[in-house]
Amino acid sequence: MEKVHVLTMGCPKNLADSELMLGALVRAGFEITLDPDEAQVLLVNTCAFIEAAKKESLDAIIEAAETKRRGHGRRLVVAGCLAQRYGEELKASMPEVDVFVGTGNFLDLPELLRRTETPELREIVYAGAAHLLPRAEMARVKTGAFFTSYLKISEGCNHKCAFCIIPKIRGLHESRPVTDLVAEARQLADQGVRELNLIAQDLTAYGRDLDPPASLAALLRELAKVEQIRWIRLLYCYPNFVTDELLDAVAELPNVVKYVDIPLQHGDDAILRAMRRERSAASLRRILDRIRNRIPGVTIRTSFIVGFPGETDAAFKRLKEFVCEEQFDRMGVFTYSREENTAAHDLPDQVPERVKRARRAELMEAQSEISLKKNRGLIGREVEVLVEGPMAGRATRLRGRTRGQAPEIDGAVFLSGDAGAGEFVRARVDSVLSYDLRASVAGHA
Repeated sequence: MEKVHVLTMGCPKNLADSELMLGALVRAGFEITLDPDEAQVLLVNTCAFIEAAKKESLDAIIEAAETKRRGHGRRLVVAGCLAQRYGEELKASMPEVDVFVGTGNFLDLPELLRRTETPELREIVYAGAAHLLPRAEMARVKTGAFFTSYLKISEGCNHKCAFCIIPKIRGLHESRPVTDLVAEARQLADQGVRELNLIAQDLTAYGRDLDPPASLAALLRELAKVEQIRWIRLLYCYPNFVTDELLDAVAELPNVVKYVDIPLQHGDDAILRAMRRERSAASLRRILDRIRNRIPGVTIRTSFIVGFPGETDAAFKRLKEFVCEEQFDRMGVFTYSREENTAAHDLPDQVPERVKRARRAELMEAQSEISLKKNRGLIGREVEVLVEGPMAGRATRLRGRTRGQAPEIDGAVFLSGDAGAGEFVRARVDSVLSYDLRASVAGHA
């Protein structure tokens, strides 16, 4: 039985793909190992969204190639967005890679690996369909903590944002049927999952392409019937498709957390139009007001891009004023990455990298102050926390998250007290940092 080691780069959507790759390989007789030196097959699932992600993926491939050279008969597979986007170029520059498989054909990996045993039959570049739409009956090996999981509800994207290459990699939007998603949610719940994080290129596009049409709100109402799932979270809602129906579902359903991830990208009207995003900052303010009015106590997470072509000092100032005015609960900031085959690539007035970095640091400093102020308001209060387990190197301290903290991206709660991984507890907030909380377990929630 051959062993396979998988390294996943990039976003949670890539992680969901890796779990399907592992499912196909295990079903075909492969065994999973966490130690790359034990593996006969090294698999790197790559990201190609922005330049930094591409570099990180290439570094991972080079490291895997070095591991391959240390053992006899090992094979190296490069999968995902980088292979889909640059397969031919990588084939020419990386002869040590045995198989390149794109974003839509990775379930064929067992057959492709068998072909590598006969070099004359080998297809080294295999990038056909732009995406694979998951189905509940597909084998999936869940990785990470047993109590939390991502659920990919659709694939692809129909938007034409000027900075984004994803639609050209992943193709047009396609939704999974409601019944199929509920079936997978029940499977995950039976495996012990208590938190579902819904992911897609655009959650709010969900269902419009189905026959008969559905909606994200309708899906939430069905998923909420899976009793074992305690938290359902929305990750990536496109601003102008956030409907009142959706907001009412989030507000009304007790196991849908009051958390909306809504990347806004900028706060200056001219830059928003150049990005091909929302029409104006005023329209974004109206959307934010509507979210807060319809979901009392909502946690809003957003992200922005600084250094987009044509972003002047005045435009950046308006973005910072927008951030300080809106007081977001969570925020990420990216520096603009100039990607070939995107509409923004050839725009004039490209911003120097040092200016981009300085603007990102300034905006994150402003957000740090906002976040610290908000966290201080929680001191002395009790919050519900999902316990993730002991902190590394601190057996007497636990790590967890509140409903307003998404996995991996939103900070954590550092707990004193007794509780097990996957348990929900009530915790009293004792002190705070800019993005994290320190709390004491007060009882089970």
